[in-house]
Amino acid sequence: MWLYVQEVLVPYQKADAADHGRPRGNLSDLYPRWLGARELLLHHRNPYSPEVTREIQAGYYGRTLDPRRSDDPKDQQGFAYPIYVVFLLAPTIGLPFPVVETGFRWLLAVLTLISVLLWLRVARWRPSLAVTSILIILTFGSFAVVQGIKLQQLSLVVNGIVAASAAALIAGQFALAGFLLALATFKPQLALPMAAWLSLWTISDWRRRQGFVWSFGLTMAVLLIASEYVLPGWMGHFREAISAYRDYTQGARSLLEVITTPALGKVMVAAIVAAVAAVGWNIRRVSHDSVAFSVMLALVLAATVVIVPSFAPYNQVFLLPAVFVIATSWRDLWERNWLTRATCAVGALVVFWPWLASCGLLLASLVLPAESVQRAWTAPLRNSLLLPVVVLGLLVLCAGNRLKAGYPASAGATEIPAKP
Repeated sequence: MWLYVQEVLVPYQKADAADHGRPRGNLSDLYPRWLGARELLLHHRNPYSPEVTREIQAGYYGRTLDPRRSDDPKDQQGFAYPIYVVFLLAPTIGLPFPVVETGFRWLLAVLTLISVLLWLRVARWRPSLAVTSILIILTFGSFAVVQGIKLQQLSLVVNGIVAASAAALIAGQFALAGFLLALATFKPQLALPMAAWLSLWTISDWRRRQGFVWSFGLTMAVLLIASEYVLPGWMGHFREAISAYRDYTQGARSLLEVITTPALGKVMVAAIVAAVAAVGWNIRRVSHDSVAFSVMLALVLAATVVIVPSFAPYNQVFLLPAVFVIATSWRDLWERNWLTRATCAVGALVVFWPWLASCGLLLASLVLPAESVQRAWTAPLRNSLLLPVVVLGLLVLCAGNRLKAGYPASAGATEIPAKP
């Protein structure tokens, strides 16, 4: 996968950009956030302003975008994050960006490695060292992680923080979990669905679980107050930035809206939200040390990837807990009946297709000209939109028995085989 990206995808993108006169700068998703943080904290400038946006474009694309050029990118790369993301980046604003870029890639790699181990713990799967190593290699070889590290995407940071929050919940550390999940809200579309269900879960046993809500709420209050201090009225600027983002990207859409139609996709999103909410309501009293609780966390995150108004592959790293839960149930699904067996076969093909296609392109590059191979650059990515839907469907199939009244982890651990 890494070779495919480096030897096929990137060369194609460079050639295509040259043919159409499209600019290419550092193309780092970290850069707009880093420059905005630097300008706010060092020079007291509004990172949402058009002036800072043009400076971001000069670094990200290599020059400012020209609306008169039809082939110029539509994404203005404005600072479209809650302002408190600058606190995360504050330690780096005095460093040259190439240094920050290199260090951040290593940080993403470390966080991804740790998240695999944490998600295994959340999924209550304790595989052998060999299997764990294979899972880590496959994770780092997924297009979601490759793209996230290449682009320095903050989604991988959120994944690491959310994994730590989920592991803290499983361990009964509710206050720590609330604190960590609040930190992850600098990408609100990824963190808030999980926060919503956990709030319902907390209220259902307030006496024991209230630490989560108090910690989450106090941390959010501190972040919001500090944000208002460094940039008064930032929420209005943030809303305008989100509105502008929707305009120049022709409206952010969920992958269901892309796969089907905007109208049908919205209906399907509403149906998934209603179904997950109903399941969450039914099991809201399960214990934090139950298998049902772990499965519900995986279900909420898998549904989040499907319904959020973004279909970027790097968000698919949040499917890891769902994939691990499915792996622990694979034998049961395969042996249940012919329909689940066929579903498993389709699911396996969808999951493994990017690797198979990447290998095929690399083998083809040994005998075919580079231009011919690059023309097939879409092959490993053709099922990218289907992957979250397939994983969510498989998770629903295997989750039925586990989404009953929770049972203690000590008993549940014997129910989950060590190897799929």
